[in-house]
Amino acid sequence: MYPDHTPHAPAQRAVEVHQPTPLPPAVAVSAPVVPVQPGSVPAVASIVLPDGRVVTGYAINPAQPEPVAVKPAVSRTAVNVALGGVGFLAVCGGLILLTSFIAALTVFISQLIILAAVIFGGWITVELFSASGHQGGTTVHIRKATFKRNKFYG
Repeated sequence: MYPDHTPHAPAQRAVEVHQPTPLPPAVAVSAPVVPVQPGSVPAVASIVLPDGRVVTGYAINPAQPEPVAVKPAVSRTAVNVALGGVGFLAVCGGLILLTSFIAALTVFISQLIILAAVIFGGWITVELFSASGHQGGTTVHIRKATFKRNKFYG
């Protein structure tokens, strides 16, 4: 960037400022003139640099700075606390629903056990007290039967 043969520091150098010299726009005589709507073609500017080069180009609009982010009306801490409260209530509600579901399931299973006992007990009762229960089995009158030496005589 700086030549090595300069004996003094770069900050002590004299600075020469060159101002560009604008050129008048070139008009081509031989080319036919075509009518164009005004404003559709941007203006072209040409300048001459100090070393003699000519630079031609369109004007560039200056860069617009990014808009500053607007701070929300409610602080982030308040939003986080509110969301934490909503999450806590959701968990509590879920635990209450889970507890209710487990209690209802326990009652349902106990009612199924009671229903099975009633149905099975009714079937046993019908088998004991019906007349048709003795047809296929052996009838033994215990009062008339005698046991002699571990043998049954009926």
